[in-house]
Amino acid sequence: MHTDMDKGLTMAKGTAQEGFSEEERAAMKERAAELKAAASRGGSAAKKAAADLDDALEKIAAMPDDERAIAERLHAIVTTHAPELAAKTWYGMPAYAKDGKAVVFFKNAAKFKMRYSEVGFNEWAQLDDGEMWPTAYAVTAITPAVEKKLVALVKRAAGS
Repeated sequence: MHTDMDKGLTMAKGTAQEGFSEEERAAMKERAAELKAAASRGGSAAKKAAADLDDALEKIAAMPDDERAIAERLHAIVTTHAPELAAKTWYGMPAYAKDGKAVVFFKNAAKFKMRYSEVGFNEWAQLDDGEMWPTAYAVTAITPAVEKKLVALVKRAAGS
């Protein structure tokens, strides 16, 4: 029986049948490019933040219409209700960070060939609730009820 560690070692040798999907590999390459771009950006913190925002908005603009509508609403929710979170990209996805760490992100379905898009929260999100809580939410449309829930989650995640 193989453990997850065994699978990882086998993948590293290139002999495993299981491994990262083409989409996951592309996201990892995007993350490497993001880190390289961030390291090479000179100038003020404001210029870096503006460039990060532009990168996130470019990713949103490139999405299919239905996913773009969700990502645009999430962007508006974050900028309105948690302005302390800074827009950036994270593994090629629009994300919102605190102290450089992605707290909230939007994973669009088309990018990963998934059934639905997700609004996700990383470990820095302030969502802890007992011994178990969700860290990603499937979102197929932004209705008033969905928007209300997202506002509450984003505010809580940001510690607002």
